Amino acid sequence: MTKPSLPELLHAAVTAVGGTERPGQAAMADAVATAVDDQSHLLVQAGTGTGKSLGYLVPALAHGERVVVATATLALQRQLVERDLPRTVDALHPLLRRRPQFAMLKGRSNYLCLHRLHEGVPQEEEEGLFDQFEAAAPSSKLGQDLLRMRDWADETETGDRDDLTPGVSDRAWAQISVSSRECLGASKCAYGAECFAEQARERAKLADVVVTNHALLAIDAIEGAPVLPQHEVLIVDEAHELVSRVTGVATGELTPGQVGRAVRRAAKLVNEKAADALQSASEGFERVMELALPGRLEELPEDLGYALTALRDAARTVISALGSTRDKSVQDEDAVRKQALAAVETIHGVAERITQGSEYDVVWYERHDRFGASVRVAPLSVSGLLREKLFTDRSVVLTSATLKLGGDFNGVGASLGLAPEGTAGDDIPQWKGLDVGSPFDYPRQGILYVARHLATPGREGSRTDMLDELAELVEAAGGRTLGLFSSMRAAQAAAEELRGRLERPILLQGEETLGELIKNFAASPETCLFGTLSLWQGVDVPGASCQLVVMDRIPFPRPDDPLMSARQKAVEEAGGNGFMAVAATHAALLMAQGAGRLVRATGDKGVVAVLDPRLANARYGSYLRASLPDFWYTTDRNQARRSLAAIDAAAKADEK
Repeated sequence: MTKPSLPELLHAAVTAVGGTERPGQAAMADAVATAVDDQSHLLVQAGTGTGKSLGYLVPALAHGERVVVATATLALQRQLVERDLPRTVDALHPLLRRRPQFAMLKGRSNYLCLHRLHEGVPQEEEEGLFDQFEAAAPSSKLGQDLLRMRDWADETETGDRDDLTPGVSDRAWAQISVSSRECLGASKCAYGAECFAEQARERAKLADVVVTNHALLAIDAIEGAPVLPQHEVLIVDEAHELVSRVTGVATGELTPGQVGRAVRRAAKLVNEKAADALQSASEGFERVMELALPGRLEELPEDLGYALTALRDAARTVISALGSTRDKSVQDEDAVRKQALAAVETIHGVAERITQGSEYDVVWYERHDRFGASVRVAPLSVSGLLREKLFTDRSVVLTSATLKLGGDFNGVGASLGLAPEGTAGDDIPQWKGLDVGSPFDYPRQGILYVARHLATPGREGSRTDMLDELAELVEAAGGRTLGLFSSMRAAQAAAEELRGRLERPILLQGEETLGELIKNFAASPETCLFGTLSLWQGVDVPGASCQLVVMDRIPFPRPDDPLMSARQKAVEEAGGNGFMAVAATHAALLMAQGAGRLVRATGDKGVVAVLDPRLANARYGSYLRASLPDFWYTTDRNQARRSLAAIDAAAKADEK
């Protein structure tokens, strides 16, 4: 029997999922197959509706080596494991004459811990464990969630938090889960043989395709101890998110509350001298943090340096003491000790990292309304880490609807540690960029309207002209508006203003769960939905409910964002254009994602309105516009209103 061709395999898979074959999908599959065969790297931009998951799954499954697919969102992980992979495997099985296996793998804290569930949670004030189910009032939300989770534990096959519906708060989940540092290890744990996290790892070792998330991929790269099984092909979907997810994993944080909890956990397990030293260091750190003002710390303040050095040294002593003492009065001491050790090791690690003062780290104070002050440390750049850890010993395919910014892939490539496309050299990873386009006819389906006549937005103050413009556009569109704002304050101000002016429902992020808001927005064409960051990327509402997408301003990072401003300064000191490399790239990526909310299906029509004249007037405006879908472009406000009114009238006629 001859080996089936890639077009045959793709046809079988697309038919199985009930999709439509598209030229962009075929081009993508061909390019992925070539990259995998050549062990080279590929950045591929595939617009919404291309069918990109099959565009990479089919050639990867046909190749036959183990593949890891890392995604950013839970929705895509579910789609892959529950829909695309089962159907694709079934369709390809007769042609490949083998049945590829697939599995989902996440970090340990995503799985229910049977030890924690049955033996209890280490207590803060006293030694030993307490029953969290008894301690929580049954009538409280926490108590109800705990009881529901206990029932769920008897029936779940995976123990995966994402399989628990409806979900529970982080606080509730923390009562029945452990981090990898807190885990006793399967050999020492009484529940090791039944452990959900261990079972997930075993399934992953046997699978041909392992679906995971960006965070676990980052942990695998940063911590050196392999979490993912050995693999020959890595596919990163939603790759525009990768740098921020890796940065998040590589960021350390210390708060007085966190340090205090670690002191209480360790105090009864070590000698009095070690416990007192850690307590004293904790109090000193808390005093310093009471006076902390938000902002970057280019030089470590003397008082913070002393406090962190004391914390580091006291934590090191406690870590040594925890390893050598045993206390017979503590029930299930291994679990108590492991949790205390994990908490103190985290403090030691972050304190040491900040006091060492690496030129490759950025340190800053943050203040939170609920949690008070914290000191944070993050890498100035993760590009070197990604180049070293990601692009060696395997073929890497990175894909997203938004990778080509300002007309090429080099901006995103640089953030991933890649030299400009085509750069030769022995130690330089070779890669190609490919834009397979979109099945949508953007110039016919959408208009990009820039409100050139408005005043340039300032840092603070109300934008009366912008709110007037917004109200007129919403009215012309008959509702049907997704409002994307650069801050929560701006979204709230706009919602409050328009609720007073218009007779239309205005939904606001934060007033209901995101899922509920999106469902209500999709169900009622007259409704508007206003919000901030997660709406720029997380809304998929095809049809007449979303025919106007409004951006209040270009979403540059805030000037006082410590990490972004440090990255910008570093590029400038190296002779580059920091604004374009950092701020403009950040804005372009978000705007491309935001504009992508408008056209989600071949029948969709509408307007993306940017209420910031800089997109038309500033020199960098052309770079940002080149990063957006190829909509028909206008700065004529009357044209925008007429188009919206016509689209609204057509939608109403269809609704009758």
